[in-house]
Amino acid sequence: MYIIKVKGVAKIPDYVQLRDEKFTLLAYFRIDRPDKSLEKAGLGAHAAYIMEKIRDLPFGKILELDI
Repeated sequence: MYIIKVKGVAKIPDYVQLRDEKFTLLAYFRIDRPDKSLEKAGLGAHAAYIMEKIRDLPFGKILELDI
């Protein structure tokens, strides 16, 4: 799985994309509201780990996760 952190502009908030190994979108959510999207994607049990990685990730970078 891959994490992409995107910087929002003006009224558009910062958000995160979670993608699988084929780069298909699994989840798309605001950084400050991840709960529902992670649960819906079946990643609720890994939410703390994913959010920790997102906090450390610079905007515009792609990080590969093994979950």
